[in-house]
Amino acid sequence: MLHAVLGEYGGVDDAGITMDTRFHEDLDLESIDLVTLGGHLQARYGERVNFAEYLAGLGLEEIIGLTIGQLVAYIADCSREPGER
Repeated sequence: MLHAVLGEYGGVDDAGITMDTRFHEDLDLESIDLVTLGGHLQARYGERVNFAEYLAGLGLEEIIGLTIGQLVAYIADCSREPGER
């Protein structure tokens, strides 16, 4: 999905992406890029992954510092059955 969002900027080097990679600092994603990523996530995972709602629950500093690992953890949590959370 990152390739789709950042493709026009020259692509993403998979080797350089880790769970600690930050969307803003390391990948230079802007807010519109996060909206686009949210659309990709919803297309892939459906209504159970509401990235916009997740971001709305974060403070500005948390959004700026958001990492791949935090997003992965959020998606994993959303993918669990309600009794598994």
